[in-house]
Amino acid sequence: MKSFDIFDNCTIVQLSGDVYKHCQDFSCGDVDLDDFFINDAQKYADEMIGKTYCWVSNTKPYTITAFFTISNDSIKTISLSSSSKNRLNRTLPNAKRGRSYPAVLIGRVGVNTVFRGMNIGTQLIQFIKDWFCAKDNKTGCRFLIVDAYNRESVLAFYKRNGFKYLYADEEEEKNYYNTAPNESMQTRLMYFDLKTNM
Repeated sequence: MKSFDIFDNCTIVQLSGDVYKHCQDFSCGDVDLDDFFINDAQKYADEMIGKTYCWVSNTKPYTITAFFTISNDSIKTISLSSSSKNRLNRTLPNAKRGRSYPAVLIGRVGVNTVFRGMNIGTQLIQFIKDWFCAKDNKTGCRFLIVDAYNRESVLAFYKRNGFKYLYADEEEEKNYYNTAPNESMQTRLMYFDLKTNM
């Protein structure tokens, strides 16, 4: 596997019109993610429901290496089975256990096809973990959550990066979302406990 260090070779910037204007066209090879990045990411920011950040190369031609979108969310324990709730609650002191816990949702993640296989996705996820564990972080959040595409490669990527399924199995998750038993899950909800990153 080739390696490319986004911290040495890129700068993180908030997505804006200037990024679109001054950077080469971006594609991560997924039609849905590309469409979101081109047509919806800025609208999400304008409506204050999600912010997108990009890693942009430090040298011309400026290239968007990767992007991610985040927003505020929470894990609501009332929606979990007893076993899933207990598994989550065991990580918190008794006095701090509640009906919901603050979380940051990683809504979208895309790596430029030019940089595939260079460990950029893992670097990006580690950056997000470190960002929300930093002392100058402006919000309190205990967990990262992601509604990951229910594809083997995507789920394996998040597992390798320390994420766990919020629901014990697909049946439990289907029950929560009122999904028909014979209908396949398009995504799986996963979480990462930021205390394990400190």
